[in-house]
Amino acid sequence: MNLRRLAVALAVWGAVHATWAEFRAGIAVRVVTPQPLLPVSGGIGPSEPVTRKDGDLTVRALVLADGDTRVALVSVDFLGFPAVLGDRVRSLVQGIPAENILIGATHTHSAPDPYGFPDETGKTGADLNYLKFVVEQAGAAVNDALNRLAPASVKIATGEARGKIAYNAYAEALFDPRCVVVQCLDAAGKPMATLVNYAVHPEVFGSRAGTCSPDLVGPLYDRLAELGAGTGIFLNGAQGGMVTADNRGPDGRDVSSWAECVRIGNRLAEEAVRMVSDAPVQREPGLECRARTIRFPVESQVLLAVLRGSPMGYATDTDGRVSARLNHVRLGDAEMLTIPGEALPNVGAYLKRKMRGKHQLLLGLTNDAYGYILAKEDWGAFRRYEYISRTCLGERTGEILVNEALALIAEASK
Repeated sequence: MNLRRLAVALAVWGAVHATWAEFRAGIAVRVVTPQPLLPVSGGIGPSEPVTRKDGDLTVRALVLADGDTRVALVSVDFLGFPAVLGDRVRSLVQGIPAENILIGATHTHSAPDPYGFPDETGKTGADLNYLKFVVEQAGAAVNDALNRLAPASVKIATGEARGKIAYNAYAEALFDPRCVVVQCLDAAGKPMATLVNYAVHPEVFGSRAGTCSPDLVGPLYDRLAELGAGTGIFLNGAQGGMVTADNRGPDGRDVSSWAECVRIGNRLAEEAVRMVSDAPVQREPGLECRARTIRFPVESQVLLAVLRGSPMGYATDTDGRVSARLNHVRLGDAEMLTIPGEALPNVGAYLKRKMRGKHQLLLGLTNDAYGYILAKEDWGAFRRYEYISRTCLGERTGEILVNEALALIAEASK
């Protein structure tokens, strides 16, 4: 009798363990559009007033699990999401190691200031109560996605996004047209979530249009849902200096309208679905996540003023350096690497060339967003680069990032 009970218990344990050990995924969304509307920020300096909204700002969490490894990919509709806010989100989550919660900003220029940029008098337009609400909603989204974990498989594809979507405003053709798509399928093979990784500034509107909006990312999500691709989540790429939405009209002037956001977002969604439709299903993709803390010296007087003048409580080392976390994730035959800012396309292209996975995702503005990231050869080199050099931590930022990223890639390959 005891032996029978033991056999039954072992069988039950084996069945539960087998279910728990298989690859799973879950996704959740929270709307964070401020009510009433707040001024929006497109960069360092005072925020701009708004009178309307087009689309809703959201936070989205995609949680992946394989065995005892769990990773959360979180996307927030803001210019950036500093680590001081990200760590508050992480503190609200149980069941995922803090270092495995990757939080990236879509980089819309039509959302409230998440940095607490000080003006000339030291005052800031950031609404701290609103940011507290966003943190709480982001934490709730991760926990909700965690609770929704269910058996899943993935399809992963890389392709060139065709059509009038993005271009480099500094040098038209110098941008990465590749888009990487990760689609999670439920047990019946139906898409539950589609992650789109593409490098572009969502600034069809810009901060001076008087509009609160997720910009082109909102219509991207809507179109993915219409196409049966499940819940969308967007993580930006190496879009610095200056890979922006191609909203140029026939006369060469920018078309800053919601209809143009819809056109570009729809096009990107349709391209993503086209790419992933014939990708092979990976039923047991496997999942690994590594983290590394790196430090950057702060040479930029502009960014130093933000760090010291913001009410957000940014921390610097005793020698004046700031810290950031890099993550490396392996999912099936794909490899992901986070970037804590806006890397220029050449920095991004180099990192992708050194990555080992069949599909390479660079998750820009993730875990922090410390301005532009340039190679030392580019820093201060051209008049065109004056602004991005001023808003880069320093001459060695790109070099430090690349060296640390290469070490993390090598560690993951052992």
